[in-house]
Amino acid sequence: MEKPANKLYDALWRLFQRPDHPVPWAYGGNLPWDDPAFSERMLREHLDQTHGAASRVDQERAAQIPWLINHLSLQPGMHLLDVTCGPGLYAVAFAQNQIQVTGVDFAPAAVRHARRLAQEAGVSDICQFIEHDVRTFDFPSDEFEAATILYGQLAVMTKSEALDLIKNVYRALKPGGTFILELLNPERIDKSESTWWFTDDRGLWGDSPFLCLGERQWRAEDQISIERYHVFHLVEGEVDEIILCDQLYAVEDLKAMLHTAGFRDVCHFSQWDNLPLNDAAEWLVYKGVKKP
Repeated sequence: MEKPANKLYDALWRLFQRPDHPVPWAYGGNLPWDDPAFSERMLREHLDQTHGAASRVDQERAAQIPWLINHLSLQPGMHLLDVTCGPGLYAVAFAQNQIQVTGVDFAPAAVRHARRLAQEAGVSDICQFIEHDVRTFDFPSDEFEAATILYGQLAVMTKSEALDLIKNVYRALKPGGTFILELLNPERIDKSESTWWFTDDRGLWGDSPFLCLGERQWRAEDQISIERYHVFHLVEGEVDEIILCDQLYAVEDLKAMLHTAGFRDVCHFSQWDNLPLNDAAEWLVYKGVKKP
């Protein structure tokens, strides 16, 4: 059996010989959301109230829910599709307003937590959570009065995957149904190139001592920010390489995608329409309506 020290030595040489420019969407271009161990660690970040890196804190979501209900034209008994629902923090809040919710996500720990949260809140009868990759999920047709994709999740897909998903959301909505999509403001996306490193013994990248080496590159020709992580698990002697792509969308390009999918009355709100969110200036919220 190869010793951890030898594995780490070989990994360092591979790191030294890595390509200068990572290939966009290599390894799927995303975090390993559906890996059971990673999804457990990510769930901790979702539930951590000291930061909003994975999910917004309770107070901020409480400000968003009434705004979303109003702009989605939701009434008690209506049915909402929550795409990339994560641990159900929004979905359960909607259900507590007597809105039926179907959430779809492929992180097993997040879906398990969402189901438990709905049960604890007494709304499991009107909340359904499905563990599936939203890019390949067969959404039912004409079933929902409203749909959401929140916290920028569309950006971690290729443009073709994103357009396909928007088209599937359109198909899932009833005529006149409303779609709200949140994406980072392209003017606020970090286009710098940088490197960093840190060590920890517990965190998103592992539950034993690890060293994380990170680098960010900006591909202006594709409008993609690429982050490449090399995570050295010091006890096990294993190394993970993860590439995360964030696709930038100019406002008019994203609106054109919504129109292509069939949406009308497309508009957008800057800074979350001035809701009291710590990072409101970083985001744009798009709204579109399915043709009656």
